[in-house]
Amino acid sequence: MENKEKAVLEAMKKAGKPVKGAEVAEATGIDQKEVGKIIAALKKAGKVTSPKVCYYAPAK
Repeated sequence: MENKEKAVLEAMKKAGKPVKGAEVAEATGIDQKEVGKIIAALKKAGKVTSPKVCYYAPAK
């Protein structure tokens, strides 16, 4: 797994609740557009879920 993917997952885990991509971008310092792409890839891989529209959380 790429370092940025790990950073995005860690930020989601630390939040302890479903978060928006912008919140992840702010927490990691990664550009928001790039965070969106990373979240999409992680979601496709089954590592992230979307409990409600525009919110994401690590898969259990």
